[in-house]
Amino acid sequence: MPPVFAHGRLRLYLLKLLDEAPRHGYEVIRLLEERFQGLYAPSAGTVYPRLAKLEAEGLVTYATEGGRKVYSITEAGRAELADRSGELADLELEIRDSVTELAAEIRNDVRGAAGDLRRELREAASASATQVEDESWKAAKEELRKAKQEWKEQARRAKDESRRAREEAQQARRQAKEAQERAREEVQRIAVQLQEQFARSGGVLGSLAGAWLGGGAGPSGPGAGPAAAPTASAPDSATAAEAEAEAGVGWAEDLTPGGDPARDLDRLLDRFRDEVRDAARDHGVSAAQVAEARVGLAAAVARLRATLRG
Repeated sequence: MPPVFAHGRLRLYLLKLLDEAPRHGYEVIRLLEERFQGLYAPSAGTVYPRLAKLEAEGLVTYATEGGRKVYSITEAGRAELADRSGELADLELEIRDSVTELAAEIRNDVRGAAGDLRRELREAASASATQVEDESWKAAKEELRKAKQEWKEQARRAKDESRRAREEAQQARRQAKEAQERAREEVQRIAVQLQEQFARSGGVLGSLAGAWLGGGAGPSGPGAGPAAAPTASAPDSATAAEAEAEAGVGWAEDLTPGGDPARDLDRLLDRFRDEVRDAARDHGVSAAQVAEARVGLAAAVARLRATLRG
């Protein structure tokens, strides 16, 4: 029989069980047996060493209650569980497949035992040239009936578990996709707010930031009229206009989601950092512009922090 859990998957499932509620080791073993409909139960020699390793890595902690260790997941453990949410959905499907395989093996064992029993009865009847006594034959038939009934019950439980695991995996995938879309929309909205903050602060850096973030509008505010006449700062205005003309309709639309929201957020932040650094290198930056940038970045950081905490 192939292993029930692939390498590293039991560790992940232990974190999932402890994320549901604090548990002691025997309770973890019992829950695993229930998830497999009684077809598989890990030994204490399998579960306890892995719990000890998770505790040594700082992913779980424990408190002693009534002479037993009750394990609880830590924030580091929850972070690893969140990072491997997609892998956890696949693990649920693997458990469903394992339950199906175990049920198939039991079914084959029952069929083989029933076949052996019938063959032995025929051989005994042929060798003795006498009929099998009624009571013995009835007992054999009853054993066969019980074996078939047990197999049907185990097959039914395996089917129910398989359906539940499939539904949970589908729900996990939907939730991951929705979270990814929300993160992308929120980052784009924060980018627009940062553009507006740079635009209100004015100056060459404000114009360039507005163009890079997809706004296409120059500096605004009380001192920025709609049709101001050319002045001695015309080169700066021309530079801002060129940057605005080169801006696309939306910022970073070429960065398609990759299935990992945390990684997608890192890519958006990398893009923003690279574009601002390139602008500073190409056009130079003054102390006043750094102050303007600090104001805009502080507002964006505060908004992003509130969003990610929410």
